Amino acid sequence: MSDTPPDRLSNNPKSPFYDEAALARGVGIRFKGVEKTNVEEYCVSEGWVRLSVGKSVDRHGMPLTMKVTGPVEPYFRDEPEEG
Repeated sequence: MSDTPPDRLSNNPKSPFYDEAALARGVGIRFKGVEKTNVEEYCVSEGWVRLSVGKSVDRHGMPLTMKVTGPVEPYFRDEPEEG
C-alpha cells in the first residue's frame, strides 16, 4: 500500500469507496486545519467530508451525517514499516 491515503474513502462497508486495508491502517483527517474524529466519508479531489451528527442514527442503524465543504488533508496514523 502507498504512503498516501485514497482520494475518497468511506467507513460504510456497503459503499463502493470502502477500503478495509486503509481503514485497518488508520486514516486521520484534518479538515480546514482541524483534526476531526467524526468523519464518516471524505473526498479530497472534490473537497468535502461527511461528519456524523451526534449519536443519531437512521432507520438502518447508520449515523446521520452532514456534508461540509473545505480543504481535506487525510494521512495515515501509523508509520509505514521498513522492509
